[in-house]
Amino acid sequence: MSLSPQKVRANERIRAPQIRLIGAAGEQFGIVTPQDGMQRAQDAGLDLVEVAGTTTPPVCRIMDLGKYLYTLDRKEKESRKKQKTIDIKEVKMTTKIDEHDYQTKLRNARRFIERGDKVKLVVFFRGREIVYVDKGRKLVARFVQDLSDIAMVERNDGLEGKAIMLYLTRVASVKKKDVVASASPTNPASPGVLPPKTA
Repeated sequence: MSLSPQKVRANERIRAPQIRLIGAAGEQFGIVTPQDGMQRAQDAGLDLVEVAGTTTPPVCRIMDLGKYLYTLDRKEKESRKKQKTIDIKEVKMTTKIDEHDYQTKLRNARRFIERGDKVKLVVFFRGREIVYVDKGRKLVARFVQDLSDIAMVERNDGLEGKAIMLYLTRVASVKKKDVVASASPTNPASPGVLPPKTA
C-alpha cells in the first residue's frame, strides 16, 4: 500500500505544542514551536515533517515532503518483495495408489517443498477402505521418510472422518537420520507418523 501525505504528519497537521527541530542539513535547532519550525521550513522552500512522533516532544525535520514520501514508499515496496508468500499445496492419494502414481505425487511434493511451499498430505479412504487405517498410516510414514532429507512434519491432524491429514514443511538444519527415525512406523508416538487417533 502506497504512502500518502495523510499518513505522515507535516506542516499544519503537526499538533504538538512543541517539537524538536532538525534542519535540512542535519543541524539541531532544539525545542521550538511548530509555528517556528514551519516558518523556518517555508524560508527554505521546504516542509516541516514529523519523523519521530512517539517521542516527547516529537522530532520534526525540515525537508522535501514529496521526496520523503517517495523514499518511504520505496522502502515499503522493497520490504514487501522480501516477504515470501508461502502457499500450501495439497497432495492427495488413496491406500490403493500404484507405485508410478506414488512417485509422481512424491516428485510434486518435493518440488513444492524445495521452492518453499508447504505440503498438505491427504490419504483418504473410499467406502469400506476405512477398515485399513493402518495401511494408510504406513503410506503416510513412507511418504514422510521419502521426503525426510528436505521436509519434516509441521502439523499432524491424524484421522479426520475418512482421511488422514498432515502438513510438511521445509527444514533447514535437521539431520536426515533424525527425521527418518522420527518417521519410522515402529515409533507411533513420533511426529512423523499418525498418533493413535480415531474418527
